[in-house]
Parts: sequence; C-alpha cells; structure tokens
Amino acid sequence: MRNVVIIGSGPAGFTAAVYAARAGLKPVVIASSVAIGGELMNTTDVENFPGFPEGVLGPDLMQKMQEQAERFGAEIVYDDVTEVQLDREVKLVKTAYSGDFEALTVIVSTGSQYRKLGLDSEEMLSGRGVSWCATCDGAFFKDQHIAVVGGGDSAMEEATFLTRFASKVTLIHRSQNLRASTIMRERAESNEKIDFLLDTVVEEVLGEQNVTGIRVRNTVSGDTTELPVTGLFVAIGNDPRTELVKDQLALTADGTIAVDGRSSKTSLTGVFAAGDVIDPSYRQAITAAGSGCVAALDAEHYLASLPESLRSRVDDLPTA
Repeated sequence: MRNVVIIGSGPAGFTAAVYAARAGLKPVVIASSVAIGGELMNTTDVENFPGFPEGVLGPDLMQKMQEQAERFGAEIVYDDVTEVQLDREVKLVKTAYSGDFEALTVIVSTGSQYRKLGLDSEEMLSGRGVSWCATCDGAFFKDQHIAVVGGGDSAMEEATFLTRFASKVTLIHRSQNLRASTIMRERAESNEKIDFLLDTVVEEVLGEQNVTGIRVRNTVSGDTTELPVTGLFVAIGNDPRTELVKDQLALTADGTIAVDGRSSKTSLTGVFAAGDVIDPSYRQAITAAGSGCVAALDAEHYLASLPESLRSRVDDLPTA
C-alpha cells in the first residue's frame, strides 16, 4: 500500500509529486503510456512560465519537472489507469499492465483536452501555427493575420486578446448564430481589428512547415476559398478528463471535478484533485502547477490525521 497515487503527469501531477516526494511520502505517478507530460508536450516555446526568462520548450519543461520529482523519490509508472475505486478507506487504482495500486490518498490530475476540428492538417501543424491557447501563443503572431474558430465566449475572448498582437483577426463560425454572451460578442464586434466570417467551416489548414493559410467552405453556398493567415486558433471548447471518476466524484456544472473552496478536497475523503480537471477558467501551466502544490499539501495533512495503525500499513519503499 502507498501513501499517495497521482493520476496524471502534467504540470499539476508532477508538481504534486515534487511536494509529496519532498515530504517523504514516496508518491507513485501513473503518468500514462503515451501522453506523458500532458498538453505541454504539444507546445513549442513557453514564455510565460516563471523562471525561464528566455522561454522554454514545452517538452523540456515537463522533462525538468519529471526529473525534479524523481530526484526526491517519486516513482513514475508509464501506464494507463483503467479503473479506480475511491469510495473506500484504502483506495484502489487499477492499471492496464502494471497491476493494482492501493493507496491511502489519490490525487487526480488528469487535465483537460481541447476540442479539435478533427483535421489531419490541424494535427500536422500543431505548434507550428495551429494553437488552442491564445494566452500561450498569441505573442508569436505579432503584426500577422490570424484566424480564430468558434462562436462562444471563449472564441470572442481569444479573438479580442489576439488583437493585442495581430494586425488582423478573422473569427470563423459555422452559423450566423453566435453562442457568445451579448457583452462578449459586442466587444468583439466593436474591435476594428476583428472581422467575422460566418456560415463558414475550416476544411483544411495549409502549409508544410508552418501555417500559410486555411481553406474554408461556406455552409450555405458550398463555395470554398482560401484565407491567407499565418496562424489558426481553435476555440471550440475543452473537456476535462473525468471519465475515470465521473461516477464517483461530484462534478460542477462545467463538468470539472468539484473541490471545496480553494482546497483540492473532492467529495470523497482522501481523494484530491488538481490542475485543469478542476479549472474551467484559466487552464495555464502555472495555475495547474500551483494547484498540484495545494493537492500535495492537502494529502500530506490528511495522511497526518490518520491513525498510526493505518499509516503503518504503507509499504516501506526505498527512496530513489
């Protein structure tokens, strides 16, 4: 039996591992078999994470976080969680290939995933002009013409934010009916840098090494045209990864895991959550990392409150 099992290996998961390991809790991180490091593994330059004045590549940042966690004794398991049983004193985490893990606490840091257009060219040019985060990547498009896809508040906010850098922003939506709130829509409509291209869908992202344009189709006439943009921001929503726990933990109206105030405490005792899976608003690497710190501290305090007869059952594993 373990003190802590952490599910997920993004900024929240690895930060939780650093804090838990430094506290001597010898955490196990179930990091995934293929998506180790989370969404930052698909990002090129990260310029807004404190401590890197020259910026840092997303994969490099995640590797450093993992190395830091391992330095203090965290165990990294490259496997996928298939099932959890959380409504019991000793939690059970089942994996595809590495067996079952029992733990006194579980930290869920499974993150969220951006909704995508589903285009092969979108995937191919990810990080090379295609982005899902204006805050992360907007500054790379100074004085350029870029496009934003979406019709909700997030799309309006992304488009408005991007006008700080771009010379022109074209907002593309599949119908005439924008889902955005009136105030967000009016704010975007009043911005002279933003053009609206409605009744339109993106059919292909153009370019070899970087985005050079997009091919769009009018949903009414069926006509296709090419738009010469150098960046495409997809803002059609995101989904927290709650598949493992949605039937066991309380969720919010946004579909994220519900936590108690500013803590990481979920609806089940001994289960904590951190990162984008609890955050419908900010979804930044630094806020996820801070959330991971909170989860580790909450887990540490919870463990200290348990009777010695239970804590003594934890395996006496060597520190790496």
